[in-house]
Amino acid sequence: MKIALIQMRSGTEIAANILAASKAITQAAKAGARFIATPEMTHLLEKDPKALRAKVRPQDQDLGVKAFSTLAADLGVTLLIGSLAIKRPDGQIANRSFVFGPDGLVAARYDKIHLFEAAISTRETYREADTYTAGDTAIIAPVGELNLGLSICYDVRFADLYRGYAQAEVDMISVPAAFTTATGKAHWETLLRARAIETGAYILAPAQGGKHEDGRQTWGRSMVVDPWGKVIAKLDHNKPDILFADIHPKKVASARAMIPAWRS
Repeated sequence: MKIALIQMRSGTEIAANILAASKAITQAAKAGARFIATPEMTHLLEKDPKALRAKVRPQDQDLGVKAFSTLAADLGVTLLIGSLAIKRPDGQIANRSFVFGPDGLVAARYDKIHLFEAAISTRETYREADTYTAGDTAIIAPVGELNLGLSICYDVRFADLYRGYAQAEVDMISVPAAFTTATGKAHWETLLRARAIETGAYILAPAQGGKHEDGRQTWGRSMVVDPWGKVIAKLDHNKPDILFADIHPKKVASARAMIPAWRS
């Protein structure tokens, strides 16, 4: 199966981000991709809590959910929107992945379980828990005849989530991200390859990249890692772009047969 990862530089205007993502998704579909994935916070990167709360909407009112549902149906593809900021019924905010099937319906959704907390420097600190509410459930989504385990960004540091996906024998695991430049340079590829090796699954990691309107800087370098831990496709920059790769399910079975550590 041919897949595509969309690398973005999302800003603070929802409509502009939806338009940029939609153009890239359409281009990827026209190039033959049947599964297309976007990064974390596809339609809004806004670090100011007050501004964020003013812009988020419930799922049934969110402009991104509506636009990407229609786009998946129009293009006839399975579409993973890495995440959107969604207002929950309790008024809190979820960092939520959506999988839209070729019929445009929501096939699965996943709320980020592990919320980012880091003190990169005295000037760069993050506490997602101050703004977002964590999810508590691992989710597996159908992608044609394959199964996809869902995760988001900081989740990649918590191996237990991925162990569960390996034991469920998923074929692929998504890691849409907005990694900081500092942590990305140090840990991004190492963590992704480790998760592939220990699960025997493809790791699909579409990323945000560059300097964003809200001031943060993200690492980019979207990549696909095969079940043996080999990087088979990678962008070597942090600019908006599209990354293509081919998924071969037999490689999953082969890797797990050779080293069945995932059964432990």
